[in-house]
Amino acid sequence: MELDSVSPTSAGTPVSSSPAPGTPAARKTVRSLAVASLAANIAIVVTGGAVRLTASGLGCPEWPLCTPDSLTTTPEMGLHGVIEFGNRMLTFVLAAIAFAMVFSVWKDRAARPDLFRLSVILLAGIPAQALLGGITVWTGLNPWIVGGHFILSMVLIVLATVLVNRAWLTPAQLVAMNGPLAGRTLRPLLGALGVLSALSVVLGVIVTGSGPHAGDHGAARNGLSPDLMTRLHVVPVYLLVFALIVSLYLVHRHTTDGRLRRSLLLLTAVVLIQAVIGYTQHFLHLPIILVGLHMLGASLLTAAAAHVVYTGFARRVPGVDPVDATSSETVQSRSAGRR
Repeated sequence: MELDSVSPTSAGTPVSSSPAPGTPAARKTVRSLAVASLAANIAIVVTGGAVRLTASGLGCPEWPLCTPDSLTTTPEMGLHGVIEFGNRMLTFVLAAIAFAMVFSVWKDRAARPDLFRLSVILLAGIPAQALLGGITVWTGLNPWIVGGHFILSMVLIVLATVLVNRAWLTPAQLVAMNGPLAGRTLRPLLGALGVLSALSVVLGVIVTGSGPHAGDHGAARNGLSPDLMTRLHVVPVYLLVFALIVSLYLVHRHTTDGRLRRSLLLLTAVVLIQAVIGYTQHFLHLPIILVGLHMLGASLLTAAAAHVVYTGFARRVPGVDPVDATSSETVQSRSAGRR
């Protein structure tokens, strides 16, 4: 009788790591589409920001049509119409990627229900985003609706980040019930990183709703003080930086899986760059290029924070197979014994 190979978990408890039948690794096409889904969800945030920052939010004054009589922009609408209609067309690119993703995992849906569910949810998020975009047009770019439109994009970016992580799991990782990479001391800090990142983004949306870039010269603002909201916005940012410092100290002080260290370093880099852009745009009175970069930074911050939380808490994390890790440890111990 052939025995399953056994590998240690992060908690030190042996688990079986032999691939079970019916649990295939995601194909290269699925992996590529998962990455494309994440990239497209980030890209549409950036193009949506371009619409707002160029005051093209009502370039197409109707929805779902561009004008009462035309589905597309007309020459009389000028550049603003082209920019707004171009952003609408990118929705179809995102939809094509989402449909391709669902189609690619369809035959493996019984073995990989995780990929199938995430793909379907991401696909369903596209019409939800389109409808919310239509409501923003109908309400004349109400800043709270516009903010909700942005927040929904952040939720989709989180789901796409999880999808990328799940698509990179190998068969051995799919069946190995390892403990979380983060220990009990670190897990609350990682949870705090996720919450503080979300708070920073939400308050940033409120700051935007009080600022000058409304998406149209006649659009209303939320009536809040931009200076006060900016001061409130930086509070979770300061706490986020502090939590990152403590988390980095703990992962370097104790023996921790390299995947968790790398994810924290990535989040740290994004936070620092985002902070520099944020302070610079504030003191330069919000030039549109820096505001656009700050919106891109918010998307990257959301993805990086989601990646840290997933890496720290999930029992199945992409990386070295448990079997390979065990073999490597065996080789190292034998080499040490020969010395």
